[in-house]
Amino acid sequence: MHIKFDLIVKLFYCPDINSDQYRLPDEEARHAVQVLRLNVGDMVQLIDGKGGLYQAELFEVGKKWCSVQILSKKEQYGKRNFSVHLAVAPTKHTDRFEWFIEKATELGIEQISPILCDFSERKQLKSERSRAIAISAIKQSYKAYLPDISELMPLSTFLQKSNFQGQKFIAHCYEGEKPHLKNLCQKAENVLVLIGPEGDFSHKEIELAKRFGFLEISLSPARLRTETAALAACHIINLANE
Repeated sequence: MHIKFDLIVKLFYCPDINSDQYRLPDEEARHAVQVLRLNVGDMVQLIDGKGGLYQAELFEVGKKWCSVQILSKKEQYGKRNFSVHLAVAPTKHTDRFEWFIEKATELGIEQISPILCDFSERKQLKSERSRAIAISAIKQSYKAYLPDISELMPLSTFLQKSNFQGQKFIAHCYEGEKPHLKNLCQKAENVLVLIGPEGDFSHKEIELAKRFGFLEISLSPARLRTETAALAACHIINLANE
């Protein structure tokens, strides 16, 4: 049987699909049954966050739970030939960083690494909250890949642990010769960009990043907020790959 994959509202995040008959996670099931009021025979689509997009049909429905029959699957749905990894210092106001996570996920980002810098004002981050925002964003934007959001760590630790293969840049607002990211970003290349806190990176941090192979760049002639700079970087990389 040929199943057509259409953009529909009834899309659910199900990370652990392992058989043709599958019971939706509790939160997704409650939304399906109690909010959307779906019933036996209704068609839905599922994403697993790892590139799988599934067409399914409800065959059992309870008051707070439901099970589906998997009818068809697309693998590597929406997979790109490049990846975007942003290491960003969380903003002082949590809602601004959460806004960045939501919008970057909608644009298509593979990895977000929150970093703690010398001038950081926010030194804690709720990783489960960040993940929930990203899940909501992939459902909103109909994407099958959930970005990897790591735990908050010091910039120096991130640089030492990172084994990133691709182009590496650090954006900052200090004076000096800094090419614009759009002039350096190569098509079909993985890209990692460091974005500092409201007070910017310290000179020591910039020198450390350069020792790890990061090139200094500009994102705009204007001085951008942290979350704006991060989103601008994401968009510039996407445009370079069109």
